[in-house]
Amino acid sequence: MITQADTIVALSTPSGRSGIGVVRLSGPDSLALLRKLVASDSFDPEPNFLTLRSLIDPATAELLDQALVCYFKAPHSFTGEDVVELHCHGSPILLRSIIDAALILGARLADPGEFSLRAVANERLQLTEAEAIRDLIDAQTDAAARQATRQMKGEISNRLQPAKDLLLKIIVRLESSLEFVEDDLPALETDQLRNSLQTLRANLETLADTFSRGRLIRDGIKVTFVGRPNVGKSSLFNSLLGQGRAIVTEVPGTTRDTITESIAFEGVPLILTDTAGLRLSHDQIESIGIDKTKREAADSDLLIVVVDGAEPLTDDDRKVINDVANQRHIIAINKSDLPTFSVTRASDELSSSNQPQIVSVSAKTNGGLERLRAAILDSFKNGDATAEGLLITNARHHDLLRGAVESIEASEELLKTRASEELILVGLHNALRFLGEITGETTSDEILGRIFSTFCIGK
Repeated sequence: MITQADTIVALSTPSGRSGIGVVRLSGPDSLALLRKLVASDSFDPEPNFLTLRSLIDPATAELLDQALVCYFKAPHSFTGEDVVELHCHGSPILLRSIIDAALILGARLADPGEFSLRAVANERLQLTEAEAIRDLIDAQTDAAARQATRQMKGEISNRLQPAKDLLLKIIVRLESSLEFVEDDLPALETDQLRNSLQTLRANLETLADTFSRGRLIRDGIKVTFVGRPNVGKSSLFNSLLGQGRAIVTEVPGTTRDTITESIAFEGVPLILTDTAGLRLSHDQIESIGIDKTKREAADSDLLIVVVDGAEPLTDDDRKVINDVANQRHIIAINKSDLPTFSVTRASDELSSSNQPQIVSVSAKTNGGLERLRAAILDSFKNGDATAEGLLITNARHHDLLRGAVESIEASEELLKTRASEELILVGLHNALRFLGEITGETTSDEILGRIFSTFCIGK
């Protein structure tokens, strides 16, 4: 997958105007390219030190920029190869010209995530650490950044290493028995191996189970407000956001399109979407909005069904409640500030909607908003969603952990029935391979390519 003879180049800072922009090169010709860019074949920069130099366009010999340049000598660099960083002024035109100059001199444009991929290939990073860099860049909350930082320091690898060591120890013992001993394993030793496998499986299951919390911190919860027109969906949406993002009027059907904004609550990103009211409409524009509401509702993690607690339930309310019965949802009974408010108005409808949580709120006075936020998290989390321990936040890691657990469990059952060592070893080798795929030791080039294609270019 990696052509080590290539020298790659890319912009490592975000596109757009900025105070500085960093162009990164990695590969065997990085230092030679730097010497051509500064028009000095004798330039011998001290590794790991910034030096102010003029960058020259190799095609026209004109000055491109004055930049701070830094050379990192292999293997003491991010990628494990010779690396050069050019800290330039942050003009998009200028940065593009410098990258073009490097391309003219023989570099090629880096693929997405190729710098990190080379770091993994050269054993400067484990795969989980490289993935954590991506997650840190994409973090939406402080909690997500803290989890990514922990994983970037190698906590997943450190947590898995004792499990891999124990698996290897058990595999070696079974293979030795298969190779050198004619008789079956003694019953006492078989019991000891089973106990070791049970402990190992329990530890991996505990780690895998943290994904229910970890994914909330990393990906957030997509929450959509639904309900008939004029029940206060947009007002409640604005109240949760803390700003008047959606237009609010007393005219039913004001919202014609979906509006999406993000907030964070207890370290968990909430992606909130306000939608058009659900009702039978002959207005073409409103009908399009209603269709979009239905699509948003189908794609959401959680629905907040808003009803007007100051009025009796209508047929439109009942239809919305019935339509979402098979989806995860909360019923928010709005307008608790009005004297005609009654939380019991919806009680006769709840038996057909899987007994969801019911929260009384007032979009006007903000009453009940904290209870509504808590109800959103309670619908998902298993324990404290903001726990400070190591959490599995990556679905790939979770799937591989579950695969390892199931493989070990299968070997346990075979060991219990005193099956042959060959059969028992199949599951244990599979479990070891699954754990190796998490950290990158046994991950195929195809899988690596898919993982790093999700990285930004320049990382």
